[in-house]
Amino acid sequence: MSKIEIFDPAMCCPTGVCGPSVDPELTRVATAIFSLEKLGIDIKRYNLANEPDPFIQNTEVNKLLNEKGPDVLPIVIVNGVVTKVDDYPTNEELAAWAEVDVKELTPQKPKTALNIKLN
Repeated sequence: MSKIEIFDPAMCCPTGVCGPSVDPELTRVATAIFSLEKLGIDIKRYNLANEPDPFIQNTEVNKLLNEKGPDVLPIVIVNGVVTKVDDYPTNEELAAWAEVDVKELTPQKPKTALNIKLN
């Protein structure tokens, strides 16, 4: 099983899914990570603003930040290897790294409709 780490740029909260204007890409990534966590996949996400220690302790991340600055974020590390920089992984990439079907990362719509009558 793979270990996936995502090093996010500084955001107002751990997922970036807050505030008056939410980036749909951050919502997609947060949903995919939540789905992978539910499946027991070893996936971690670090926010530069709230958790600077992992950025300092990981030599590859630290080196990239010193060479290219914070614009290199997000950085994705899979099994200790820098796999993607300056962009979030697609659901297909996450599924491949985690060895799961990509359908596991897509929220399922309810199959039955609710009939609610309001008086």
